[in-house]
Amino acid sequence: MTGPLTSEQLGQYDEDGFLVRRGLFDAEEIRRLRESAKADQALSAHAFARGDGEGGSVKLALWNHPDNSIYGLFARCRRMTDAAEQILRDEPYHYHTKMIMKDAVTGGAWAWHQDYGYWYHNGMLSPNVVSVFIAVDPATRENGCLQVVRGSHRLGRIDHIKVDDQVGADQDRVDAILQSHELIYAEMQPGDAVFFHGNLLHRSDQNHSSKPRWSMVCCYNARSNSPYCEGPHPQYTPLLRVDDSAVMDADISDGTGDDCTNWHRGQDSTAQRIPT
Repeated sequence: MTGPLTSEQLGQYDEDGFLVRRGLFDAEEIRRLRESAKADQALSAHAFARGDGEGGSVKLALWNHPDNSIYGLFARCRRMTDAAEQILRDEPYHYHTKMIMKDAVTGGAWAWHQDYGYWYHNGMLSPNVVSVFIAVDPATRENGCLQVVRGSHRLGRIDHIKVDDQVGADQDRVDAILQSHELIYAEMQPGDAVFFHGNLLHRSDQNHSSKPRWSMVCCYNARSNSPYCEGPHPQYTPLLRVDDSAVMDADISDGTGDDCTNWHRGQDSTAQRIPT
């Protein structure tokens, strides 16, 4: 299967459960995304908060179907979708995208979790799903960058429970895993991206720094893994891919968020579907 990833990169993803792509989007592309997102009143209006169990909360906005906005064109461009197809070994479709708004000083943490730990409850039979975490701002240890556990995707799905407004992996098991698996702090510059497996353990700390850490996460499911039942995110829906140049052609003059369909509010999130 041809695409933007080499066989060595695919092998690294299969072994580690994640793959870092430096400079996946260039400085001008990510500047347009960052300035659009931070000025977008619709994005702000549709955002909701998630308590982190540590006294803080994370703010995010989430939608299902990619459109012709700059957000949708990022998710639909071939450097993303063709790489997802290589990783999944199947036709990818857009499961959802979220903008995570970890603001300076006040940005909350994400508990340790696997994406499939809760998407399992949405009717997915397999963890054959990939998320692409794109740094919109610089991401450092000081402002709560993404943390991943190398090789944890090969340990299977871990039980998840409610942690405040979030869903977290069984902490006793996580503690045991961290004794034998390497913890990676994914420090990133704007435009860098991390592709990671549905069973990869990941988290992030609170942001006590003076620097914001916004990120956009695009999630792709395999066509053959379409959920067997309806849930908060779509079953297989054909994905209309666009050339990479489309992200520079997006009209950002009037804001972009109003065109995104199927916004999710806090009460609609998957976290509410997990048994306590």
